[in-house]
Amino acid sequence: MLYRFREAQAAELGLGTRGDTRPRMASACKSMRECERWRGELLREISRKVAKIQDAGLSDYEVRDLNDEINKQLREKRHWENQIVALGGANYRRNVAMLDDDGKEVPGTKGYKYFGRAKELPGVRELFQSRKKDEDEDNAALAYYKKFMDRGPAYFGDADEEDGELLKYERAAEAEEWEEACANLRAALDGIVDVPASIPVPAPPPAEGDVDMPAETDQALLHARAAAAYISFLTPAMLAPPALPTAQEMEAVLLALRKKALVEEYFGEES
Repeated sequence: MLYRFREAQAAELGLGTRGDTRPRMASACKSMRECERWRGELLREISRKVAKIQDAGLSDYEVRDLNDEINKQLREKRHWENQIVALGGANYRRNVAMLDDDGKEVPGTKGYKYFGRAKELPGVRELFQSRKKDEDEDNAALAYYKKFMDRGPAYFGDADEEDGELLKYERAAEAEEWEEACANLRAALDGIVDVPASIPVPAPPPAEGDVDMPAETDQALLHARAAAAYISFLTPAMLAPPALPTAQEMEAVLLALRKKALVEEYFGEES
């Protein structure tokens, strides 16, 4: 009698009874309340099966079947959620991706999902391990290449000559190499030509513009001289690039133009 009373009371309130069956097609249900009810029932069934799949006494076949049933009910739940949205209800599918402690998306959260002991099944374990291995390799490669990213001019040696220490070292090394070459020359000429040891071998003069001239201008002059050597009627000065005005010269020219414009505007208004 109590059971019949509860069943009649649930029918009057519009709640589900044991005699109700869930429609096979979610699109056949046109009531928002019914859609919410069937979605809630699916959530409860999925929750019970997810808790059951943790049981260590289940065989691998039972775990696979149970995991398949959970994924099937998840797909059915999505159909009911789509129907709820079509009827103007809440959008339950606007959720964020499942992330782990490192902020990475948990494997198996898209498409077919694995729950509980299903992640430890033969074949599935290797799948997760291979994914983790690929992610570790990608992270290692990214960490390696990050060492060479966002480097300043000092990394490429552009600022090595600013303090002058490198130039001093290069001059000292050149002098040492020249002395060694002179000693080797004297040793080679010993017994063939009488070269007094007191006569020093002069070092070659430094290239013109090495110190006072920028590297770009120096290279341009070298190219101009090389081209003028093949063309007799041209001089290096004619082939050299034009000299660019300095910042002070540009400021002086702009100031003169402004003064000229002000004078013309002033006298033009008076006339």
